Amino acid sequence: MTTSYLVVLHYIAATLVVLRVLTRSGMEPTIRLVWIMLVEAVPVLGICGYLMFGEIRIERAERQRAADIRAKLSGMWTPSPDAVADPPERIAGLTATALAVGGMVPVAGNRLRLEPEGDDAFDEMIAAIDGAQDHVHVLFYIWLDDKLGGRMVDAVSRAARRGVACRIVVDDLGSRRFLRSENWRIMDEAGVELVRAMPTGNVPLRALTRRLDLRNHRKIVLIDNRIAFTGSRNAADMAFAVKPRYAPWYDVWFAVEGPVVRQMQGVFLADWMTYTGADLGKELLKTVPAAETPGAVAQVIATGPDRRAGSVSDCIMALLAMARKNIVITTPYYVPTAALDNAIQACARRGVDVTLILPANNDSMLVAASSEVFYRGLLRAGVRLMLFEPGLLHAKLMTVDGEVTLLGSGNLDRRSFELNYEINLIVVDREKTAEIDQRQASYVARAREVTLEEVEHWPFWRKIRNNTLSLATPLL
Repeated sequence: MTTSYLVVLHYIAATLVVLRVLTRSGMEPTIRLVWIMLVEAVPVLGICGYLMFGEIRIERAERQRAADIRAKLSGMWTPSPDAVADPPERIAGLTATALAVGGMVPVAGNRLRLEPEGDDAFDEMIAAIDGAQDHVHVLFYIWLDDKLGGRMVDAVSRAARRGVACRIVVDDLGSRRFLRSENWRIMDEAGVELVRAMPTGNVPLRALTRRLDLRNHRKIVLIDNRIAFTGSRNAADMAFAVKPRYAPWYDVWFAVEGPVVRQMQGVFLADWMTYTGADLGKELLKTVPAAETPGAVAQVIATGPDRRAGSVSDCIMALLAMARKNIVITTPYYVPTAALDNAIQACARRGVDVTLILPANNDSMLVAASSEVFYRGLLRAGVRLMLFEPGLLHAKLMTVDGEVTLLGSGNLDRRSFELNYEINLIVVDREKTAEIDQRQASYVARAREVTLEEVEHWPFWRKIRNNTLSLATPLL
């Protein structure tokens, strides 16, 4: 009798969840179908899985608070009229899309420096922290308790002890080990203001109000509203101690100066004010960083699950649409939407030279297998597919026609498009794009090319594995 009662309860619950899936707005049909199949095929676990990960749940008050803070800051981070860029007509669609998504205009007079590839990539940044006079702002998804992470701790602690206002944000999940380390206590004792982004807390209770895998994936360091650093790198050695099997990890890191630093500062402050409630906007956005002449046009795209104005994938689609000659894409995780994958293939079919660079060994078996499902279509369309072999290529870059670059923290996957808080930067500058293309050419030189013949002759088990695991891609 008890068993029958539980079975009836399960079917009632499953029916209610399926009705919920069918009535949710904005859900892609493929994702809707996968969830219905999971709920019906896997008793109890399918229901629990949907309740925990099926919807982007953020407390209404939290979402509204974040929107109010962004609205309040938007007027302050707007540059002076002479800094607003007037991009060429063929790029206007891209910058308009980025404005619609992230709310920030393209600004002129910026200077970017691509930092070295090794563990000396942070040298300039640490020197800038040592020279800070007013404030140091740091936001990382992952901060490790290793040599490079320790150098960052020492530099920030030194700055705090000499009276510089130091504010640190780290993601509660990505930096969970660091949060329990001695270095976290050292910064606290030095007077650094420390914040855990999106704390998990009591997991079962937290799951009732928030989807647990929503994370702050941004990487931003700002000093005195004068110079900023961003890219794909976390505060960690290339050896990446938490996943040494895939080391070394290859990233890109940029020093940024000019009016766009004000936009990056606005992104940090919006996060800080959302997490702490402290209002710092008027004080820290009162100055506009000096413009360079001639300098590069740049535009910040800050995205997250609490926004309803699209994602960076819209900007990538705009980039693809404007391409005429060549596209080079570097990403560690290629699990795109069907529309984005089709758009990349369409570029190759219309004669654009498209190169896609991925790591040969991925730290996620699920992502690696899911990525391989796309290989055949890409290769048949004419995309040149390269697998980087020396280590895990973690850089996120896209260049178009030797003129425009997209860089930052976002990957080409649904997680970056829909679930993570990301910061990306559009840069319009031929000289800087050429330098970035040289770095990507160095990846190609250390990679092996995948051929259509190779993929067609993959063993049966590999095809079954890839296609089976890829069923989960709509849920990643």
